[in-house]
Amino acid sequence: MKSNHTPQFLISQCLKGKVVHMFGDSTIRQWFEYLIAKTPNLKKFDMKTPPKTGPFIALDYTKNILLTFRCHGPPIRSPMLPVSQLHFVANELDSVDGSNNTVVVIGVWAHFSTFPVDVYIRRLLSIRRAVERLLTRAPGTLVIIRTANPKRLTPPESMTTDDYYFLQRDKILRAIFKEVNVKLLQAWEMTQAHYLAHNLHPPPPIIKNMIDVILSHICPQLGI
Repeated sequence: MKSNHTPQFLISQCLKGKVVHMFGDSTIRQWFEYLIAKTPNLKKFDMKTPPKTGPFIALDYTKNILLTFRCHGPPIRSPMLPVSQLHFVANELDSVDGSNNTVVVIGVWAHFSTFPVDVYIRRLLSIRRAVERLLTRAPGTLVIIRTANPKRLTPPESMTTDDYYFLQRDKILRAIFKEVNVKLLQAWEMTQAHYLAHNLHPPPPIIKNMIDVILSHICPQLGI
């Protein structure tokens, strides 16, 4: 019978020698936090940065693993974030060398739901061009992009947003990256198909499933 938990040694073995850069919102930060929690030797370095936005760095010296997280640039809803840390994903991608041992994870969608759709389109197009530049100089780099997911709507939130807007952003993202050599993490389908209630930040069982998919792209030979 298959275990409900990916063994810690499999995660460490898969990420051995890898540099994993994560860019995006709090739904990407969830993945960073999951990997820290499930991989004891992957230690987060205290950079004295805001706990919700980072940037964050984690290292595993024994397996030579580097894991980073940085939130995307505005629009972003956060109570604490220095202006000096408002970095756009496209600019950050241009500073990534890339290699066969480099993984880039991107998730940009939730903070754009209350803005005109053309703002989101322009942002994704700039990210797409940066991804194409990265893959041109380092074609072995693995790029994984997270799609949107439905959320639980409270009465106040229902006045300004709706799952329709998330679905709209989801379709736009898929269209823009359709012909680019990236892997899509199908968050919409994985959330819809699960028995747990919708949440902007999917609960741990769904996060575990998402991480398993990511690891399967990084290390298909391990059968995760």
